[in-house]
Amino acid sequence: MPGAQDSRARVARRIATAAAYGGGGLGLLGVGLVGLLLTESKLAIQAIGVLETVPPKADGVYGEAFADRCAAPQAPLVLAVLGDSTGAGLGVARARETPGALLAAGLASVAERPVRLVNVARSGGRSADLPGQLEQALRNRPDIAVIMIGANDVTRHSPAQVAVRQLGEAVAALRANGCEVVVGTCPDLGTIKPVRPPLRWVARRLSRQLAAAQTIAVVEAGGRTVSLGSLLGPEFAARPEMFAADRYHPSAQGYATAAMAVLPSVCAALGLWPEEERPSAAVPGESVLPVALAAAAAAGRAGTEVAAVEAEGTGRRWALLRHRLRVGAEAPAEPGADPGNTSASSHAGAGDG
Repeated sequence: MPGAQDSRARVARRIATAAAYGGGGLGLLGVGLVGLLLTESKLAIQAIGVLETVPPKADGVYGEAFADRCAAPQAPLVLAVLGDSTGAGLGVARARETPGALLAAGLASVAERPVRLVNVARSGGRSADLPGQLEQALRNRPDIAVIMIGANDVTRHSPAQVAVRQLGEAVAALRANGCEVVVGTCPDLGTIKPVRPPLRWVARRLSRQLAAAQTIAVVEAGGRTVSLGSLLGPEFAARPEMFAADRYHPSAQGYATAAMAVLPSVCAALGLWPEEERPSAAVPGESVLPVALAAAAAAGRAGTEVAAVEAEGTGRRWALLRHRLRVGAEAPAEPGADPGNTSASSHAGAGDG
């Protein structure tokens, strides 16, 4: 809806502007409603429960067999994953089912080159935790970083403009170190089944507003985003197998869906995905818009990439929306296994269900 997108764009720009200039509190909710939501949040947490597991460790080298096949072996590409439990892979039992492993194996297959995965994402992570994760990631000199962050900023009531500023600073620091960055923006929390109205409606609104503001900050810092909104939305709401046992975190199949929406953008950031450098006209699924409008549009459509582009004749940085084809991936082999084990079908089944 154009009206909703315009409204979302205005709010996102306000949040991003406050983030850029260190503005104070940006109240989006009345005091009375906040009190109601805090009560509803406690009830939702009780209904969701807590997964008594830790994400499996998936760090290591994927696609090592490519080095053996190459006449002039190259050092592995380094992929860093930062963020929260979605980046860490909470909810699955096997390392190969985590999004980091899926992305590393997929990138190795596309690049025909080994990829070393360094995952510093942590369960419960918020944007405030990114500086510490960034320090760990930069020690490994990553070529590409994937950040999945935002859900805990909403559920723990972090000020949106502060969270957005922290994310933008992390992206800028990675870019300053020669690292490409892809951010999976805040998912649509309004589709989590244990969350009831009115909290569900407000959660949807706030998560989409945060996703749009994140997009503005990331694009302006030199990164690109992929909307994860309704990947935890209509498709997930209609397919319970997309969730883990707590009905909140994704299952192995859910992580495969999210990771494979991000993979084309990871490849494109490294120049490994065929595309025109400067599209002269919009093609189906693509459009060039002012950054705020592009961010608002992406927040409402899962799998949409937003990246900076200079519009012809303006000299200004606008944004290109691109809805890339999603590729499926079978759960990859553990680090060091033959890259031929990756193929084009989704893995099924929850790790702890």
